[in-house]
Amino acid sequence: MTKKERKIVLPGGKCNFCGNRYSVQGMSAHLKKCVEKDKQDQALLQNKIIKLSSIFHIVVRGECFYWLQIEADGKTTLYELDSFLRDIWVECCMHLSMFRINDINYSYSPMKEYDERSMNVALHKALKPGTRFDYEYDFGSTTHLILKVLGVRTGKIDKKGIRLLARNDAPEILCSYCDNLATDICAECSEWTCKNCRKKHECDEEMLLPVVNSPRAGVCGYCG
Repeated sequence: MTKKERKIVLPGGKCNFCGNRYSVQGMSAHLKKCVEKDKQDQALLQNKIIKLSSIFHIVVRGECFYWLQIEADGKTTLYELDSFLRDIWVECCMHLSMFRINDINYSYSPMKEYDERSMNVALHKALKPGTRFDYEYDFGSTTHLILKVLGVRTGKIDKKGIRLLARNDAPEILCSYCDNLATDICAECSEWTCKNCRKKHECDEEMLLPVVNSPRAGVCGYCG
């Protein structure tokens, strides 16, 4: 069966505050002036229980078309950021993970002989505006994310310490064999299939995983 060249429609994303859609670059500019976001920020400032803090605006990029924009309290730890990324994007089998910031590795169980440090460090101690850093989940079938601090402001954030500002819309990926949208991706060969073309795919059917809005789609046993 002749396979079609895979086509991908690059997605924009939706602002979690006003619901409008923008590209990842356009979203960064929009969030600085989003009226609905500003209303929430002003309401948080009136909360006397929550203390003022440094709020980090971070963009997270996965492979190809996957991205997130988040805000995090500067007192939030890398450990908590790791938990957030696991929950929203990568967790499948409790694999190990690591941040790399300015050539220093931060992990759960740091190895002194490799000059590693603990993830139990606050963002404001490890990051500053413009810092570009890396995150790796699963050192076997690795999912690699690139993060960048777009800016830091003084303000308040809810008790969770991290909030999602925006994320990419689910990409529309076409089946490798026809013009239908793919519903599955093969964990062995990374081909995309729709429901009608599953049997045309040469790998074992148990290797097919559901298409999900995550850079870990088709890897290990990740199902979203």
